[in-house]
Amino acid sequence: MTTPITRILGEFVSALRYEQIPADALPVIHIGFTDCIGVMIAGRDEPPPQLLKSVLAPAPGAATLLFGQGTASAPDAAWINGAAAHALDYDDVALRGHPSTALVPAILAEAEALGATGLQMITAYAAGYEVWAELVSREIDQHHTKGWHPTGIFGAIGAAAACASLRGLNAEKTSHAIGIGASQSAGLMANFGTMTKPFHAGRAAHAGVIAARLAAAGFTASPDAIEHTQGFLAAVSPVGRFDVETPLQAAWQWRMPTSRLSVKKYPMCFATHRALDGILDLLKETPIDPRSVRNVTVSISRRNTKVLRNHSPQTGLEAKFSMEFAMASALIAGRATLAELSDGFVQRAEVQDMMRRVSIEPDDRYDPNPNANGYAIYDQVTIETEDGRRLESAQVNLIRGGPDLPLSRDELRTKFDGCLQAGGLAASAVPLFDALMSLENCPDARRLSALAAR
Repeated sequence: MTTPITRILGEFVSALRYEQIPADALPVIHIGFTDCIGVMIAGRDEPPPQLLKSVLAPAPGAATLLFGQGTASAPDAAWINGAAAHALDYDDVALRGHPSTALVPAILAEAEALGATGLQMITAYAAGYEVWAELVSREIDQHHTKGWHPTGIFGAIGAAAACASLRGLNAEKTSHAIGIGASQSAGLMANFGTMTKPFHAGRAAHAGVIAARLAAAGFTASPDAIEHTQGFLAAVSPVGRFDVETPLQAAWQWRMPTSRLSVKKYPMCFATHRALDGILDLLKETPIDPRSVRNVTVSISRRNTKVLRNHSPQTGLEAKFSMEFAMASALIAGRATLAELSDGFVQRAEVQDMMRRVSIEPDDRYDPNPNANGYAIYDQVTIETEDGRRLESAQVNLIRGGPDLPLSRDELRTKFDGCLQAGGLAASAVPLFDALMSLENCPDARRLSALAAR
C-alpha cells in the first residue's frame, strides 16, 4: 500500500516545534549554519555568485547579499548566497549531497525578510534536513549514477519544507510547498567542475523560498507529488527501486543525530578526502621527492570514480573533481587548500605531469556503514618510486570531519577564521562564530549580517 508521503511530511513540518528537536541534533544544526556561512563568505567574490548577481541585478530588498554586498529580495538573496556557499565546494556533506548549502541560504534570506528568531531558524533547518533524509532513505540506488546531483534534486524540497516551517504554514499548505519544490528539482552531474554546480545549490535555495511563498498565497500542488507513480521518487530513481510503502520515520524517528554532517577539511569534492587523508599521512611519515614518483594508484569506490570525472583538469573548478589533481597537489604542495585550487597552480607543468602518473582502481566492495554514502570499504593510495620502492597508505575508511571522526570546535573555528579571512571579513570572525554556534539566542536573523558588517 502506498504511503501518503507528501501529506505526512506536510503534517510533520507544520507541527514541528523547537522543543521537539532532540538535544543531540542541536550541535549538528549549529555546525550546519556556522560552516555554511563561513564558506559562503569565503566564496562570495567567486565568479558564480558575482555573475549571477550581475545578471539578476536584484533591486534592494529585505535580505542581505553575501554578508555585506547590498540587499535583495529573499528569493534572489537565497539564489546568490546559495551559489556562493557552494562556489568553492568547501561546504558540508550528508544525505548524498550538501544539505546546508541549500537550506541555510534559503532560511537566512527568508528569516531576514520575516524578522525570524534563531529558534525559528533552527526549527526550519531541522524540518528541511529531516524531509531530505526521509526522501533519500527511500532510494536504495545512488542518484549520482543516473546523472542527478542530489543537492539540486533534494535541496529544492528540503528548502521548501524549511521555508514553510519559517512561515508557519499549516499541514495542507506545507504539503503544497513540498510539491512545488519537487517540481523545481534539478541538477546534472555532467555540470560538475563548472559554475553550474554551485548554481544548483543556489537554485535549490531559491526554489524553496518561492515554493513556500506560493503555497502561503494559495498556490497548489499535487497531494501525492512525492509518491505518485509519476512523482518525484519515481522520476529521479536510477532503476526504479524506490520505496513508497514503508511508514515515514520523519514523524517519530530523527535521523540527524546519526547521519549528522561531514565538515570538509579540503575545498574539493568529498570523494577525494579519504585518499587525501591517506596520502598526506603517508607523506608525513615518509617524505617523498615528487620527482622520484613513477606512478600513484588510488583505490576508491566505482561510484566515486564517476563523481571524479575530470582526469586532466586545466582550471581550479575542474580540479575540484579530479583525484589525479588531489594526489598531485598532495605530492607537490604537501597539502590541498584554497591556494592550490587556482588555475595557475593546476596548470603548472609539474602538476600536469604528476596527474598523468595517477591511475584510479574502482572498488565494487561498498562500505555498509550508513554514513558511508557510496564509498568503498576503504580508500587506499599506493606510490611506486623510480628506485623500486612501493609505499602504501593506510586503508582509510573514516573521513576526518565526517560523522564518525568529527572536527573539534577549535578545528571548526580555524576553518571558519580562514574562510572569513579569504572573504575579507576576518575582523568579524569571533562575534559571528560565537553567534552562530549559539543560534538559539539570536533574537532576529538580521543581527547576523549586522555582526558581519561590524
